[in-house]
Amino acid sequence: MKKIIIIVFTLFIISMPLISLAHPGHGDPSGGYTIIHYFTEPMHAVFTYGIILSAITYILYSRKRKQSENI
Repeated sequence: MKKIIIIVFTLFIISMPLISLAHPGHGDPSGGYTIIHYFTEPMHAVFTYGIILSAITYILYSRKRKQSENI
């Protein structure tokens, strides 16, 4: 158990620069915390569009599965 905790902690410390990567827009009074920022800033857009695409794919898949079960 101690080895797992040490490995997780080490990986967290190693990935710290990636986690804390800053980019322009945050703290800017012109709209760093608006919804538009999360769709236009590439650092957020990759995850935002990925989540949206995953949700749409899941909804379409579940609807298709329900239709095939009813037949």
